[in-house]
Amino acid sequence: MNTVKWGLIGCGDIANKRVGPALRDLKNCELVAVSRKRFDLAKPFADKFGAKKTYKTWQELLGDDEIEAVYIATPVNLHCEQTIAAAEAGKHVLCEKPMGLNPDECDRMINACRVNNVKLGIAYYRHLYPIIERIKQIVSSGEIGRPVMAQINAFEYFDPPADTPRNWFLKKAEAGGGPMFDFGCHRIEVLLNIFGKIKSAHGFAGNIIFEREVEDTSTAHIVFESGAWAVLSVSHAAFEPQDTLDIFGTEGSLHVPKLNGGNLEILTAKKRSTEQHLPAENIHEPLIDDFTRAVLENKEPVVGGKKSKEVALIEEQIYAS
Repeated sequence: MNTVKWGLIGCGDIANKRVGPALRDLKNCELVAVSRKRFDLAKPFADKFGAKKTYKTWQELLGDDEIEAVYIATPVNLHCEQTIAAAEAGKHVLCEKPMGLNPDECDRMINACRVNNVKLGIAYYRHLYPIIERIKQIVSSGEIGRPVMAQINAFEYFDPPADTPRNWFLKKAEAGGGPMFDFGCHRIEVLLNIFGKIKSAHGFAGNIIFEREVEDTSTAHIVFESGAWAVLSVSHAAFEPQDTLDIFGTEGSLHVPKLNGGNLEILTAKKRSTEQHLPAENIHEPLIDDFTRAVLENKEPVVGGKKSKEVALIEEQIYAS
């Protein structure tokens, strides 16, 4: 077997922009079937990305014996139930982030996949960014000395009308939280990847502009076991988009003006230089390729359930405080 036959559960914005194209274009993947809440839109999506089957419900899709792995691209409140059902149906699972609504759900997902001997991966695709790997090399080499402080800003103005599909992001029961839960989790994973385990995390979350069930702005203070600190600020209310990462050490600093862009500035006492480490054109493609190879070669994906549960534990600390 040199390909994995996939089913896609959920055909929304991310699936249309990134997941569908990756499953269509990767040589080791075959998109067999899709399920979509709005079934009238399932056939056009399937035709666009080469799937030969459509299902009205995700339960019907999981009953298809031809499917070997599923990508779950649904609201967060469905991830746990769908992952467990997929594992029990013998399907490998690559699930969108955040992994679950809480660490308990993460445990249930991990256990279900372990008991049923299937792979579990979570879509923290920034783990595979070349710029993150380069930053890890610089930090571990001591080129900027001992890391002292990391700062991340992740801002976007997000106010979807009530009658649009993406409005579920504003419903706590479905989304779990606001920007700290939605895309703050990506940045927490980046920080864990660079600095390792945390010692503590505290946060502030509130509604500065919008009256909604979830926060529109949040800030977290994270202390790592290494001694380094990090400040993560996220917002759905700021006009200017931000996607920054800055790391300050005792002998230098690293500056990324746009994490998705790939430009890296290195500043030390000896030099000031700029490097470029671009992500893949489709930023989901390396993630899906890695997971597919994990299935074919019987190894663990780079971002599995255990690492993703660590993100959930940190989120819990941030919101609890």
